[in-house]
Amino acid sequence: MAANKPSIPKGTRDFSPEVMLRRNYIFNTIRKVYQKYAYLPIETPAMENLSTLMGKYGEEGDKLLFKVLNSGDWMKNIRFQHIESAESSEMAPKVSEKGLRYDLTVPFARFVVQHQNDLVFPFKRYQIQPVWRADRPQRGRYREFYQCDADVIGSNSLLNEAELVQIINDVFADLQLRVCVKINNRKILAGIAEYIGEADKLIDITVAIDKLDKIGLEKVQQELVDRGLSREKVELLQPVLDLSGDFENKINQLADVLKDTEIGVKGIEEIQTLFNYLKNMDLSCQYELDLTLARGLNYYTGAIFEVKALDAAMGSICGGGRYDDLTGIFGLKGMSGVGISFGADRIYDVMEQLQLFPESEEGATQLMFVNFGAAEEAYCLPLLQKMRAAGINAEIFPDAAKMKKQMTYANRRNIPYVVLAGEEEIKEKKITLKDMHKGEQHRVSVDEAIKIVKA
Repeated sequence: MAANKPSIPKGTRDFSPEVMLRRNYIFNTIRKVYQKYAYLPIETPAMENLSTLMGKYGEEGDKLLFKVLNSGDWMKNIRFQHIESAESSEMAPKVSEKGLRYDLTVPFARFVVQHQNDLVFPFKRYQIQPVWRADRPQRGRYREFYQCDADVIGSNSLLNEAELVQIINDVFADLQLRVCVKINNRKILAGIAEYIGEADKLIDITVAIDKLDKIGLEKVQQELVDRGLSREKVELLQPVLDLSGDFENKINQLADVLKDTEIGVKGIEEIQTLFNYLKNMDLSCQYELDLTLARGLNYYTGAIFEVKALDAAMGSICGGGRYDDLTGIFGLKGMSGVGISFGADRIYDVMEQLQLFPESEEGATQLMFVNFGAAEEAYCLPLLQKMRAAGINAEIFPDAAKMKKQMTYANRRNIPYVVLAGEEEIKEKKITLKDMHKGEQHRVSVDEAIKIVKA
């Protein structure tokens, strides 16, 4: 009987060494920039108590939580009527007390509340870990994926928002990816809804406006009507939809429209302060005010960000914003914060499409010693150790196999340098260093070889 072919769950992926080197290049770039701005690393468990996770993502989000069966006899709390009624909502708490984390934000809120007496506020943290969602797998959407978050909590200062834009700028500059940072403010959106007398239809209005670039003005206006706005209210929105020009022109037009809405005026003040900070920073990325940007309206309360790649068709590759009461869900009120999250998987796809990964990735094998036999091994092993001590990623082929087999191995592994050391090299106390890309080889000392490979 043939054994079943092994497989992995849908929506998860294996990563080859080549892919992992590239993924680590992205993670390490993000990590180095976070550390440069004095953000500190934390990690939280893959599993959280379901009481921590449930009710934080809405009804749909609750359905996408991966639940973990209780250990031991998990059936003992199930009664016949629970099975008979087939009410999973009643059954689930009795068989499962834990779940895989859905994002890094709610665990971070739990972490801050639980460790508040040990933290120094404002607290700047970054976290690069996988999350799990029981979503329907499709292209670009996985059940297991990484988030790369940074947040500063315990401060209302808009300097934090400006610093996060700097971080976005530096990460994508280091990755050599041209981007545009789109910026808006939740208070401005609330002011627009209040201005037309439809404050309770804020989400309907922004969801429609969000489609302006995709479906055009007329269809947006019709959608607003379909969502319950009168033609008169839609006409009132016209000045907002018609905003044009640079930031100063847009903000001046907007200030005139929203001058009688307190929350709108506050939003305009905040966005002007943020753009004044950014104007004085040496940023290489583009950034702009985008009133169609909405992002998780129920969650954010101030500035919101979204980053788009300029040279590839891809959705948002980074996003975030200000929230006023993240920790309130766990009883610690009034702890304002702001954060961003880089989408590593989408960034990877864009960089691969644009061929932006470096030819030699950090962590890849740089050099291989060919194995000619016991005597040559004895000569090469100390040299191999010296290469590694100099910071070169190096290996020796473990068997004295045929030369063709060893060179094929080096070629397939894309190892750029090979060391040949036979009787002649041992006599001269040198090695032959072969450049596998150029096909050239030279007899050199170990110290010379180290300089060549490191260069």
